[in-house]
Amino acid sequence: MPNKYGGAFMQCLLRCAAGATLALSAGCASSAASSGAVALASPVPAATFTSAAPVTLTLLAYDSFTPSAGMFDAFTKETGIEVQLALGGDAGELVTKAALTAGTPEGDVLWGVDNTLLSRALQAGMFAPYASPNLAHMDAAVTALVPGHAATPVDTGDVCINYDIAWFKARNLAPPLTLQDLASAAYKDLLVTPSPLTSSPGLAFLLATVAQFGEDSWQAYWKQLRGNGVLVVDGWTEAYYTEFSGSSGKGSRPLVVSYGSSPPAEVIYADPPISEAPTAVVLRTCFRQVEFAGVLRGTAHEREAQLLVDYLTSVAFQEDLPLTMFVYPVHQAAALPEAFTKYAQRPAAPLQLDPARIATQRSTWLDEWTTLVLR
Repeated sequence: MPNKYGGAFMQCLLRCAAGATLALSAGCASSAASSGAVALASPVPAATFTSAAPVTLTLLAYDSFTPSAGMFDAFTKETGIEVQLALGGDAGELVTKAALTAGTPEGDVLWGVDNTLLSRALQAGMFAPYASPNLAHMDAAVTALVPGHAATPVDTGDVCINYDIAWFKARNLAPPLTLQDLASAAYKDLLVTPSPLTSSPGLAFLLATVAQFGEDSWQAYWKQLRGNGVLVVDGWTEAYYTEFSGSSGKGSRPLVVSYGSSPPAEVIYADPPISEAPTAVVLRTCFRQVEFAGVLRGTAHEREAQLLVDYLTSVAFQEDLPLTMFVYPVHQAAALPEAFTKYAQRPAAPLQLDPARIATQRSTWLDEWTTLVLR
């Protein structure tokens, strides 16, 4: 997910402009060695891939894909397959480019299409179906989102309203509890959101309002938000790091569309160290995101690409996700680190929409939103 924090993330942002053309690059990956072997879900003898020209797979991902240094070394040791990371903008840009090159891909595996964008990928025929053995270790509600296994779930998270605890406490004002609260006069000119036209969390927030208010009433809600001074910016980074008052940007707005995992990131990356998160989550506003990876249709290395998908869903890789990507693993045997669980806030009943419904209505909803909010 595009929710990334810390030095590695900011270095990615500096090196990879949001509108840059997709380029094959090691990006923010490192070749530092990692220890220990990894048992793949479908192990294949290394000799299977031994040749004069060893296979190198290109993994396409969004700019803020930041696994730990050397995270693919164990995979290479197990299979003999090298992994080259190619970063391609945010999730929307990544999917758009991959859709345009469907069948003649610029890589072998893609990481980073979520349930808000999944329909675009499936309609474009980007992926070659593959049922990883690791699907057996995932929640059925997650795997059911792609019945034909064109893509494989890799993580989950929640897009939620975050608030600046100190800002509200200093003014003796209770933070909002619901989406409807955001439209009340008490919170006028306090909310900033990334645009659903250019941002994955922005689109998730729009879908949250559709899920909450229904297909015939969300438009009236956005009219209320516009009248109440909602600020719309291009991307999550600008919203969170520039306009939001509760993070490093120290902007003027104490409410922001971000993630349920943003509070632990604030603690883990704080300098100087802090023991309490300065931000919190409005749990009744959260929209569940599921991210997927998939074998790109047309790859010359389909079997090797399948093995990489197995590795991305293995316990070893999945346990790396919470403190590098600030998302939840989908492999049910993957353990969560205490530093993550202590501060993360997870909604018991997140807002959700059927990906098939998103597929049929997304363009219409975006057109309506544009007319309501930007014109």
